[in-house]
Order: sequence, then C-alpha cells, then structure tokens
Amino acid sequence: MFRLETEVDKERRVLLGRRLHEDNRDGSPQLRALHTTAAERELPLEVWLLDEEGALAGGLAGRTWAHWLHVDLLWVDPRHRGGGLGSRLLGEAERLARDDRACTRSRLETWDFQAPAFYRKKGYEVVGEVADYPPGVVEYILVKRLERSAGPPPKEPRGRFPGWRSRPR
Repeated sequence: MFRLETEVDKERRVLLGRRLHEDNRDGSPQLRALHTTAAERELPLEVWLLDEEGALAGGLAGRTWAHWLHVDLLWVDPRHRGGGLGSRLLGEAERLARDDRACTRSRLETWDFQAPAFYRKKGYEVVGEVADYPPGVVEYILVKRLERSAGPPPKEPRGRFPGWRSRPR
C-alpha cells in the first residue's frame, strides 16, 4: 500500500535528486564518463555590472556543467540599455565558461517579449519553443557553440564553491 503526500520536503527532494542522478548515470555511458571529472560538478558562474557608486546596473547568473554554460538570468537596468552592456555581460560569461571551464556550448531560455533577437545576434540558434508558457507567451530555448580562442588549454576548475551544490551522487 502506498500513500501520496504533497508537502514540501527538502530532505526527500535531495534524496529524489540523488536517486535520479544515480539512475541516469547507470543508464547513460556518457554520464558515466563524466563521473569524477571536473565537468561533473555544477559550478555557479556570475558576472556583475556595477555603476560608479557600486550599485547593481546589470548582471548575469548561470552555471556550468558537463562542458555547457547555462545562462539562467541576464538583466541590465533600463537606464543603461542600448549601450552594449548586455553584450559585455554575455561575452564575459561565455569567455569564462570557454576558457576557464572548458565549456563548448551555451544554452538559455528567453520569452518572446524579452530578448530572442538579441541572442540570435550573438550567435544563438533557436532549438525549441514552448507555446503558452505562461499563457499567451512563447518561451524559446537557444543554444550556441563556444569557439575556443588561441592560447593555453583551459584550466580545471579548482576548489569548492561554498553554498553551492554539486550534482547529487
């Protein structure tokens, strides 16, 4: 006999993630190959744009995992838009992901009223869209190949990031 519960339970969520991760690794030779490599760890990647007084004028928050950069958030204060600051934030994140973390691809999601044209200009291609998410809005999923620049090979990420989780084991 089973029973269903609907309360939020952080401990069970961690256990659920760990078990799914183990099943995924057992079912995929590609995920098994990542095991114990630097690419297996999910690491935060953040780039901040501060004005003269040190106030937040923009920023990008994302993460790297399995040789991919995933851009979660990118925002520039409306007073500073149109001057290339979003391009600088995205370019710096891509550079760090590529050169310091050996990322070869980048992905992100954006809504139709946000910035799909901006990302297309930056070399991203739409690989999927979800209509009515939320109702009346289209969400686009975009990816980009990150080309390596000349120079030394990427460094392995070092150390742990306090307060950031690794993929569940």
